[in-house]
Amino acid sequence: METAMTALFLSGALCHLLVLMIGLSQGVHSVPVPTDLPMCTASEPAQYSLTFSGKWTRAAFPKQYPVYRPPAQWSNLIGVTHSLDYHMWQRNEFASNGVREFAEKSEAWTLMKEVETAGERIQSVYGILSAPAVVGGTGQMDTEFEVFARHSLMSFMVRIIPSPDWFVGVDSINLCNGDKWKESVTLELFPYDAGTDSGFTFSSPNFETIPQDRITQITSSYPSHPANSFFYPRLKHLPPIAKVKLTKIKKTNQIISLPMEPTQSNLLPTGNEIEETLINTPLDCEVSVWSPWGLCKGKCGESGVQHRTRYVIMHPANNGVACPLLEEERKCIPDNCL
Repeated sequence: METAMTALFLSGALCHLLVLMIGLSQGVHSVPVPTDLPMCTASEPAQYSLTFSGKWTRAAFPKQYPVYRPPAQWSNLIGVTHSLDYHMWQRNEFASNGVREFAEKSEAWTLMKEVETAGERIQSVYGILSAPAVVGGTGQMDTEFEVFARHSLMSFMVRIIPSPDWFVGVDSINLCNGDKWKESVTLELFPYDAGTDSGFTFSSPNFETIPQDRITQITSSYPSHPANSFFYPRLKHLPPIAKVKLTKIKKTNQIISLPMEPTQSNLLPTGNEIEETLINTPLDCEVSVWSPWGLCKGKCGESGVQHRTRYVIMHPANNGVACPLLEEERKCIPDNCL
């Protein structure tokens, strides 16, 4: 009898624990811990500086480059340091409500609540980092953050402005290598579509995607639609639209100076950390379909002439293919002749 009661008690306790674990996991953007990644065994925390550099120039991305209402620019940067069992966002997965709001509107309140929930319930998030917006397609923003052995990964997002729901960012970059911290990491960044808005161009009106799509990387051929602002069928790959550099800060007894203000100009910053070659992406001319043939004009009894026209949708840039003829004519028999 005592054995049966003990088994019943243990069974109830396990059931209660299972219910508790399920309750804690609800609403938390987490995934099973990967088993193929080495665990970080660094004994001391590390501090890093982050420099985000915008490379969104009219020469590199000439198609529909936004020059006003609003001009090309970047939102503030929102990021987290976290453990292996957390993802702020993930390619080929659905965006959370917080990621949706940030990618569409640059609003971070819901995203921060999601981060806070993950930190409180499953201790996956250690810290939040942010950096001010960049007013212009080029320029820099800087910030600093700290990582620990259990929270050795960093993720962040920066919204592309203007855009339907496009952003750049990093998902779970691991700054630890065994028992050592990496000295420096540099990554080129490419645009992502959050899968929540169906606009094709930078200035598209809000058009909700129903049902929601997964987060996908935008390429020179995807989405395969000529209206897409990043559609460059002559290119195998888009040029990087931004870059991030993470540098381990060496410990000193000196007071650490505050980060510099971000560059807010339309000129590429100069310095060893910025690549020095400007990219000129060729943009071919795009024209409309031909209009219907016009009326046949001429004297009765003689051959006449009629015309049709088309117009330029996109002017060429950077030695792209020139526009073809915009008007054609052909001989015809005059109309309304008796």
